[in-house]
Amino acid sequence: MRCHTCAAPANVEIRRSRIAFCARCYPTWFRSRVQERIDHDRMFRREDRVLVAVSGGKDSLALWHALTRLGYRADGVYIRLGIGGYSRRSQEKCERFAEQHGLTLHQVDLEENEGFVVPDLRDARSGKPCAACGTVKRYHFNRVAADLGYEVVATGHNLDDEAATLFGNLVHWNVDYLGRQGPVLESTHPGLVRKVKPLYRLGERETAAYAIIERIDYILEECPMARGAKSLAYKAMLNSLEEQQPGTKYGFLVGFLKQGRAALPGAGADRAAGLRSCVRCGQPTTAEVCAYCRLAERGRRKRARSGSAAPDRLSRSGRAGPGPGAGRDAPHPGPDGGGGPRPAVVEPPARPSPSG
Repeated sequence: MRCHTCAAPANVEIRRSRIAFCARCYPTWFRSRVQERIDHDRMFRREDRVLVAVSGGKDSLALWHALTRLGYRADGVYIRLGIGGYSRRSQEKCERFAEQHGLTLHQVDLEENEGFVVPDLRDARSGKPCAACGTVKRYHFNRVAADLGYEVVATGHNLDDEAATLFGNLVHWNVDYLGRQGPVLESTHPGLVRKVKPLYRLGERETAAYAIIERIDYILEECPMARGAKSLAYKAMLNSLEEQQPGTKYGFLVGFLKQGRAALPGAGADRAAGLRSCVRCGQPTTAEVCAYCRLAERGRRKRARSGSAAPDRLSRSGRAGPGPGAGRDAPHPGPDGGGGPRPAVVEPPARPSPSG
C-alpha cells in the first residue's frame, strides 16, 4: 500500500477511509483532521486560551502536541489522583512532556489539597471508583480553567471512547447523557467553561500512531482500577464489529450526532436549569451541596476511618495552596464571589514559538 500523499510505502492505514500514509506525511494529515474538527464544530478561536486535560496517556498528550504544533495557546492540567505507582508514572510522563516542549502544566494534588484520593471513593458494590473519578476530574478541570481564565477545556476523547460511551448510554437509555454527548459542550453559566473533544473522529490506533511517529513518551498501562469496567467491554464489542466492518464505529457515532442527538432534550449544552452556587465550594450545581463536595466528604471520612492523614479543611472545599508560579494569574471568582484552587504549576522560563 502506498502513501495517499506522496506515494511512498505506507506505514499507517486508515481502513474506514481506505487510505494510508507514510510516517513522514501522517502527522500532517492527523493535525489537519484535528484542525478541521476545531473549525467545523467551532470549538475555539486562535486567540482563545485552551486548557488540555492530560493523563499521561497517548490521547491527551497527542492532542496537546497537535494543538501546539497548530499554533494554539494550549496549557495542560493534570490531576494527581493518588492511584499508587500508576499515578506517579502518569504524572512523570506529563511533567516530562511539558518540560521537553516548553509548556505550562498545572497540577491539582487530591491528597495534599483535598484530603482524599480516588481509591477512597470505591463503590461499595462494584469496588470501582470510575464514576466518582470522572466527577472528580470534571470538577477540577472546569474549576482550574475558570479560576485561571481559560476559555475552553479540551479533552483527548477519541472515536473509540465516544462510540463506547454512546453504546453504553443507549443500552441503559441514559437520555440525559445522550442529549449532552457530543464534541462541544457549551457553557451555560459563568462558572462552567466550554468543553471540547477535538479527537472525537480519530480512532485510538490513529492517535497511537501519531504519538509513536512524533516520539511522544506516554504511559502504556491502563488504570489498574478500571479493570473489568463496562466501558472496556463495550469497546471490545465495537472492536469486533469494526474488524469485520471497517467504519462501524465512525458511522455509529457520526450518525447519532447528525441525526439522533437533535431529537433529545438539552442537546449540546451543560445543564443550566435551576443552577445555584454550592454552599461549600461555590461552584454551579442543582443541589445545595454539589456532587463533588459530597464525594469529597465521603472520601475524607473513609480516609479518617482508615487512619490516613488528611490536611486541615477550610470552609471552602477545593482550596489549594499556591504552587510555583501560581501568583502570575489572579483567580477568577466563583459564582459566590470566592476564588478557587491554586494549582501547582510546572512552567518553563521561556516558551518557544510553535512550528509545523
